[in-house]
Amino acid sequence: MKHLDINGIMEIIPHRHPFLLIDYIEDYEPGEYAVGYKCVTYREDFFKGHFPQEPVMPGVLTVEALAQTGAVAILSKEENRGKTAYFGGINKCKFKGKIGPGDKVRLETRIIKSKGPMGIGEATATVDGKVVVSAELTFMVG
Repeated sequence: MKHLDINGIMEIIPHRHPFLLIDYIEDYEPGEYAVGYKCVTYREDFFKGHFPQEPVMPGVLTVEALAQTGAVAILSKEENRGKTAYFGGINKCKFKGKIGPGDKVRLETRIIKSKGPMGIGEATATVDGKVVVSAELTFMVG
């Protein structure tokens, strides 16, 4: 298993606080998959307005965290080092649960198709073993 702490993640993808949405990578294989985690705290800025009476992590930020996890897999390939992975599309996205303060979100993105600078990843976010978001993410490396 290959692990990455926050500094290792920032060596691979260009995202920075407050938009870096992965705390650590538990395992990854360049060009194939990455498994990471986001430890959600009450201090997240988005909870101030989403929603003050019932804090919920916005679904689009969960999709972004999954995309960043996939970017670790893609951009850790030697030929992609120093590049950026951009969204090309989001398909088959389903929101099946809520993420709130105290949740440890497991983020897994597997690259299922890759041709040249484009590819597709199957992405799943889970909390306590339950799927909260799933999607098919299209990316382009540039």
